[in-house]
Amino acid sequence: MATDTEYAKYVCDQLHAAGGISARRMFGEYGLYRHGKIVGLICDNQLFVKPTPAGESVLGSPTYGEPYPGAKPYFNVSDLLDDPGWLVQLVDATDAALPAPKKKVARKTPKKPAPKK
Repeated sequence: MATDTEYAKYVCDQLHAAGGISARRMFGEYGLYRHGKIVGLICDNQLFVKPTPAGESVLGSPTYGEPYPGAKPYFNVSDLLDDPGWLVQLVDATDAALPAPKKKVARKTPKKPAPKK
């Protein structure tokens, strides 16, 4: 089951106070980004946050789940969406614990050989 666009918007609205939050469509689901860094996934109308020691300290006893079959376990925080202050704290901690996104290197296209005369 793919995630509803309205659910993804709701998640972003709940995290508005964190600043720099966006969701991008990925394979019928959504990636959750903060300032260009992926911090979670929105899959099957559920919110999953990347597991980090900092995030675990915020959660205490996190609930884990697979965002999609075969995925590594993430924190499943769907049932906690109604507490935006807590959710912002979790995303802040997760964002701080994750490395900065790598800059994409522009691919050089090979030059075409000059036509022979």
